[in-house]
Amino acid sequence: NMALADKRLENLQIYKVLQCVRNKDKKQIEKLIRLGYPELINFTDPVNGNSALHLASVSNDIDMVSFLLSLGAHPDVQDKMGCTPTMRAAELGHELSMEILAKAKADMTIVDNEGKGVLFYCILPTKRHYRCALIALEHGADVNNSTCEGKPIFLRACEEAHDVKDVCLTFLEKGANPNAINASTGRTALMEASREGVTELVRGILERGGDVNAFDNDRHHAAHFAAKGGFFDILKLLFAYDGDMGLIAMNGNTPLHYAAMGGFTDCCKYIAQRGCDLKWKNLEHKTPRNLAKEGGFKGASKEIRRAEQIANKLARPGVKNPNPRLFLRLHDWSTEHETFLREAFSFVDRGDGTVTKEDFVLTLEERQDFVNSEQLAAIAQMHEKVRGGGVDINEFFKGTRYLSKSYVLGSFGPKKKKKGMAKRARMGKFVLPLPICIIPDHVFPRRSDGGPPYYMIETYKNVTDCNRFNRDHPPEHPIQDDSAWYIDDPGRVFSNINFATKAGDLASLKKAFESGIPVDMKDNYYKTPLMTACATGNIDAVKFLLEKGANVNATDNFLWTPLHFACHAGQQDIVELLVKSGAVVDALSLNNSTPLSRAIESCRLDTVKYLLDIGAKFQLENRKGHSAMDVAKAYADSRIIGLIKEKLDNLPKPAENQKPKGKPPPKAKTEGPEIKKEEETLSAMYTVPAIVEDKKMRKDNVVYLNSLITSGYTKKVDITFIPQRIWSPEATTAELIRMRELRRERFTYEVDFEDFMMPFQKHITERAQAVEASFKT
Repeated sequence: NMALADKRLENLQIYKVLQCVRNKDKKQIEKLIRLGYPELINFTDPVNGNSALHLASVSNDIDMVSFLLSLGAHPDVQDKMGCTPTMRAAELGHELSMEILAKAKADMTIVDNEGKGVLFYCILPTKRHYRCALIALEHGADVNNSTCEGKPIFLRACEEAHDVKDVCLTFLEKGANPNAINASTGRTALMEASREGVTELVRGILERGGDVNAFDNDRHHAAHFAAKGGFFDILKLLFAYDGDMGLIAMNGNTPLHYAAMGGFTDCCKYIAQRGCDLKWKNLEHKTPRNLAKEGGFKGASKEIRRAEQIANKLARPGVKNPNPRLFLRLHDWSTEHETFLREAFSFVDRGDGTVTKEDFVLTLEERQDFVNSEQLAAIAQMHEKVRGGGVDINEFFKGTRYLSKSYVLGSFGPKKKKKGMAKRARMGKFVLPLPICIIPDHVFPRRSDGGPPYYMIETYKNVTDCNRFNRDHPPEHPIQDDSAWYIDDPGRVFSNINFATKAGDLASLKKAFESGIPVDMKDNYYKTPLMTACATGNIDAVKFLLEKGANVNATDNFLWTPLHFACHAGQQDIVELLVKSGAVVDALSLNNSTPLSRAIESCRLDTVKYLLDIGAKFQLENRKGHSAMDVAKAYADSRIIGLIKEKLDNLPKPAENQKPKGKPPPKAKTEGPEIKKEEETLSAMYTVPAIVEDKKMRKDNVVYLNSLITSGYTKKVDITFIPQRIWSPEATTAELIRMRELRRERFTYEVDFEDFMMPFQKHITERAQAVEASFKT
């Protein structure tokens, strides 16, 4: 343990050092270390016990970490929780800082106040934390470290095996104890891996000698957890390694009870066949079949009932069991080790896929110990069709020669359709798939050079020598970057204009608009760049497109305007920007829905309040006759319902003696002109913007050359130098990080993950999950 700063002057000095670390003031740090207390760099603050190296590691400041280590900072300083800088770096997934600390010979075996080593801080489902775990293991971290409460690190990783499978498998490869057990609960790593449903991890534990029949303080076995989750492959593995499928827990439940509760048909069938008591009652006096019936699982109930009938027949005196447990285990074990056994059988194969009975018995007897030679000889005899015919290896792995057809593993899983069934299916009613409305390709004008349609724009990127220039060190002037003269031209790359907008590639958009592409160019799905920018919440792209003159009231094939998309995405600032730019607040879509309805569906209170405040009509009805209040009751929460109700209550009430005005009678019009008008409106709405191309006069044209001579062009001395390629400004690394921070502020931290959803999709998913959970309870 390093010195803890207790005195006032020492406290002031260490706080000053910590402040300089945050401000990256290296000169001041050197001065303080040189003139301050000896070993000041390793002092810790009196509140949290953080040292200078702790702060640098947490902020992932690689330069500062290296600088502090060069000044003599000790990599094993512990804070008041007992955590070293290495632990703090691993906790946040800062692999670069951790690698520097590891090279500085940081002790990876140190534990904190709770007995946790550095590996406990790497159990998080990201690639960065996985790499941190690899660094720790490479530099001597204890893979069998346990907390003060007796929980091993391998068991802790197995508790989240579904998310950190690679970490668990790495721990096993590095020598983790496969029988790791939690001293307080009795849970083993095998139980946790079975509960999480990670088959590869369960296999690895069993192959390395994990105790398959261990049970916890509640007498729960690994099979209980596998059955509870419906993990059929794990149940097969457990039984292949002699797992007990009939163990009774303290609450009276067997694995079959849990499989019946979940309605897992295959699991129920498998456990019932592999030796579980079918009529055992739990503490609530319920058999597995009772539980399956209560849950409404007809398939599971049917399989248990069938197993009960078979058990009743076998219970009669003199009836021999045609599927003994040893034979069942041999079948499951051989299926699990099929590759290994096939390789062994290949050495004694007679060339036709068969082996002799003697070779069959010897091969299996050497590789397993639960079936003796006499029983193996009996199995071999069942496979031999004629005298001296030998044992067909493929038939042995199928298992149908020595087991009933319904007991072999091939009988589980979805049943294959018969050939006759396919013919019957063809005779069924034809269902027309829902057509997707797109603009035909022939509507789009083609480029003069034969390139793709105009909604495919050329992507612009800087092509330069990366050893000389990059986004943080661009050339000072165009002539300095001469790399275009010796680097191969990558060629033209085209991308959909809306894909570029979604990615925020404003440079490509700017180049496209300068070349004559209209700002409101539609792709084959009728979407304009402004619609895409509003739907993805890219406010920078929205501002850019509005500056270029984008139409804020353009519509797609569903008559959605950019304001519809912005409200659907729940982007308040974009909605305000569109309204200020002249967007129609009460624009009607194809089903007469307004932007207000889209905001309500996304459950965005701020957007709904803004639209109501600027006068959005909340009494309009869509084609289904639903008003804003009806949509709010179907999609939104109580806050939005209360807001709309307040607006409805504040409406002026009609006078009592005033008669309500009836609807004016519809004007008599002929049917023909109406249809014609609608067709004209739709055709005008779906037209593709015209492309204006500048006609360039050919340089070898006689008229063009004569005009140059008469204008005196040939007498001019032109010293202009035109670079082959000009560097376009790119965002620096700091700017990119700032953009990511702004995205997090805008869309929350979830935007960095693959499963990120926009407000509407997230709201609908949460409501669906809530409804599903209510049905389960």
